[in-house]
Amino acid sequence: MRIRKAYAFDDVLLVPKLTSISTGDTSLKCRFSRNISLNNPLVSANMDDVTELAMAKFMAEHGGIGIIHRFLPIEDQAEQVRKVKRSQNILIEDPYFVSLNETVEEAEKIMIKRNVSGLPVLNRDKTLAGIITKRDVLFYRSLHGNGSVAGAMTKNVITAPRNISQTRAKKILCTNSIKKLPLIDRARHLVGLITLKDLLRQEEQTLASKDAKGRLLVGAAIGIRDEDIARAAALLHAGADVLVIDTAHGHNKKVFFMLKQALQLIKKSFPGAEIICGNVATGEAVIDLIEAGADGVKVGIGPGAACETRIVTGVGVPQLTAIDDAVRAAKNSGVPIIADGGIRNSGDLAKAIAMGADTVMLGMLLAGTNESPGEIIMENGVSFKRYRGMASREAAEEKARIDGIFLKTAYREPEGKSGKIQYRGKAINVLEVLFGGLRQSMYYLGAKNIDEFQKNAEFVEISQAGLIESHPHDIKF
Repeated sequence: MRIRKAYAFDDVLLVPKLTSISTGDTSLKCRFSRNISLNNPLVSANMDDVTELAMAKFMAEHGGIGIIHRFLPIEDQAEQVRKVKRSQNILIEDPYFVSLNETVEEAEKIMIKRNVSGLPVLNRDKTLAGIITKRDVLFYRSLHGNGSVAGAMTKNVITAPRNISQTRAKKILCTNSIKKLPLIDRARHLVGLITLKDLLRQEEQTLASKDAKGRLLVGAAIGIRDEDIARAAALLHAGADVLVIDTAHGHNKKVFFMLKQALQLIKKSFPGAEIICGNVATGEAVIDLIEAGADGVKVGIGPGAACETRIVTGVGVPQLTAIDDAVRAAKNSGVPIIADGGIRNSGDLAKAIAMGADTVMLGMLLAGTNESPGEIIMENGVSFKRYRGMASREAAEEKARIDGIFLKTAYREPEGKSGKIQYRGKAINVLEVLFGGLRQSMYYLGAKNIDEFQKNAEFVEISQAGLIESHPHDIKF
């Protein structure tokens, strides 16, 4: 048997090259899937301690993308996707509304539930009757208590046609000192809504990851059970830009079957959505998934901070070599590679991208931040947040509870651990460190963009002494 050598991030270093640039000259733009591009190569992992609504919004607002985990009831996961897509719009195509015969109290409840400051008011025939805001509700209830929306709303509403330009819409909003501009057709049916807040945010967030309609990009994970095709449909209907078929071993006939079903669903009803498959660790698996129709492939078996797959099963490929094999297999296919797991610092990020990964998925680094799910735990004056591998026993039991099934009595050794990690504060603090390190690495290699960075990359293997030398040493901190 031929046994080849394989490398993890600590086994190598990048060789510096002649440079004539500064870090400010570098661009982090990249491809996430076959037809989705991002402004930076960071993806938040589809783990229940990492990505839900807040993290997904944050990642897209800062140029990456978040993948909402599947350890939720279908309707809850879809609602989180929907909220991300509705959080920013150039044009809200299906605005929330209230009927003319409803009460002010009912309108207020809708505003609170949907986190909006106002609602169009519609007649029975769905034509626009007026608009009611939180301000209207406050004044009306102070004077009259509860009553009909008709008595509290603004009746003479300024409107515009659906095809209005952003420039013209902004001028109307600012000239008339209003925050919401309902869009109507010739029969006065409500066909959309533009808000001043969204227009201003659009101008400010030039690096945010958005779709053609100006909405934040978001992905969501599905599994490979029969029920997951219903989950896929609900997520796509909610507006998910990409689905991630999420399994520990992605080179699996069940994955191919789910991929085939999801592709049929997309082709029929949701053109433009993409599908990423994973996780895999070999070039053969990458080729098979690409040939089956995957728009991206997620690489990494066993490198995660809370993962024990390699110890429990003896299976896996050190992550840097797994990335290299995957990139070689995907060459000329137009299908990007997502490196998932093992990133502990900006140096690891730089090595993963230099080896050819298009994007990198982060779990542990983001799990301890404000934007990740879960409560902050205080122990002896130190703050922590929970973090667990998705193959841990606790995660498996919770998923079974959500699905309403009982775990099989046959013993299955967990391939992940549960624990806690130190609280990190705002996620932007983590991203800035990673962006800074990656840009500095690109500077050392004389690369203005990721394509040049990968072309200029040359790796050297280092010894244990070289690894020790790479860290601060011989001084006390």
